[in-house]
Amino acid sequence: MAEAGTIGGSSPANSAWRDDRKMATLLPPRKLPADSRYAELINSRQKTLGSLDLAAQVRLPTGCSEEEWLAFNTVDLFNELNLLAGAVSDICTEQTCATMSAGSYAWQWADGDKVKTPQQLSAPKYTEKLLVWVESQLADETFLPVQPGQPFPPNFKKGIKVIYKRLFRIYAHVFHNHFKAMAECDADAHLNHSFKHFVYFVKEFDLVEDSELEPMAELINLLMRKRAQEAHQQGVPETG
Repeated sequence: MAEAGTIGGSSPANSAWRDDRKMATLLPPRKLPADSRYAELINSRQKTLGSLDLAAQVRLPTGCSEEEWLAFNTVDLFNELNLLAGAVSDICTEQTCATMSAGSYAWQWADGDKVKTPQQLSAPKYTEKLLVWVESQLADETFLPVQPGQPFPPNFKKGIKVIYKRLFRIYAHVFHNHFKAMAECDADAHLNHSFKHFVYFVKEFDLVEDSELEPMAELINLLMRKRAQEAHQQGVPETG
């Protein structure tokens, strides 16, 4: 697991990913159509990429609905986790990780729909099933509408919370079981930055219960204390 002091503001662009793992993903990256209701957010993100700190980057922009902001960022964070899963696919195997675990915590797979009885799976199989399930949620336009004017379903935020609760488990597993290997191939800066982004967003919109975040509680608490200190120094009101 990462030591608390390793988490910082390093940008993924400045991380030294190992070349052969840099673009590896388990599933094809997901993209929102450029001419969709998210067009303005896509253009704004491209213009400000790298110019905003993470605390500012996760805040709800003026004039944007919370549903659209959650949808837009969830696609981005899904792609991040997809990339992370691909990056560890040669070290997180059936042999090394027979269960999906993080320290004393372990999870069995059930999606509540096709799989209602929890299944004991290896970490790589759990991760793959999880990402396939999330991708199917994001591809469902009755859940995540793409066209302007199409309403979000009443259960949208509830569904988003389930997605984040489950995606967190990939970070927890990787930090507890593969951080040393990631550091050895100079991927730890990207991992740290990615997790920090995830935590800031989750906390900003109260997407995951603290009890579900317990496997990484020490690191998360440190991140949030640092965020509060930075906000105080900058005179920015804290949210989340």
